[in-house]
Amino acid sequence: MTSQAVQVQILGRAIKVNCPAGQEAALKEAAKDLDNRVNELSERTKVTNTEQLLTITSLNICYELHMAKKEASQHSSDVYERMGLLASALEAAISTVKPSQIEENTAE
Repeated sequence: MTSQAVQVQILGRAIKVNCPAGQEAALKEAAKDLDNRVNELSERTKVTNTEQLLTITSLNICYELHMAKKEASQHSSDVYERMGLLASALEAAISTVKPSQIEENTAE
């Protein structure tokens, strides 16, 4: 897969980043989101040290990602559990049907 250098703006600084072909728009959108988050943090906390701003913002993003993964994992577990309950309910329903009832319904 080929890549190309894409220029993005973070804290008013132009940065060139290699990006897989076709992902340029996503990279620019991510850079815009990062820049907005860093600027909002700067305004909200009055922190002016660039390294601290980027570190805190990175930690916030990692926390959000961690929580989203945890939520997705829980959702997946819930779906898996519901599928098991549904399978059990179907098996129970099928086991109550007598073979003669099946033959009567298929003959119609």
